[in-house]
Amino acid sequence: QVQLVESGGGLVQAGGSLRLSCAASGRTVSNYAMGWFRQAPGKEREFVAAISWSGGNTIYADSVKGRLTISRDNAKEMLYLQMNSLKPEDTAVYYCAASHFGTIVARPPYYGMDYWGKGTLVTVSS
Repeated sequence: QVQLVESGGGLVQAGGSLRLSCAASGRTVSNYAMGWFRQAPGKEREFVAAISWSGGNTIYADSVKGRLTISRDNAKEMLYLQMNSLKPEDTAVYYCAASHFGTIVARPPYYGMDYWGKGTLVTVSS
C-alpha cells in the first residue's frame, strides 16, 4: 500500500505563491506516475497536473499552465506543486495521487490514479 500526505496549504493573497508537498510512504513511488488534483467547494474533483515516474513528462490543466509547476524528488519520495500568480479561483482542497503506471495515463477524470492523499486546503483571497 502507498500512503500519501500533503502539506503546504494555507491562506494567500491573489498574486501570491505557495509550494505544496506530498510525502509518500509504505511502498516506493519512484516508478509511479503521480499527480495533483483539486476540489473546490460544491464542485467535482478536477485534474491539475501529472508527472511521469522519471519526471521527464508533465501535463497540466489549461487553467494552470504557466502558473503551476509539478516536480518530484524520487530519492526523497516527494512530489511538489509550485503555485505562482495564484487566483481566487485556485481556492480548493489539493490532493496528491499516485498511479502504478509509470507513464502518464491521459484519461480523464482521474488519469489512472490508484492512491490518494487526504488533501490540503489552499485559500486565495482577492
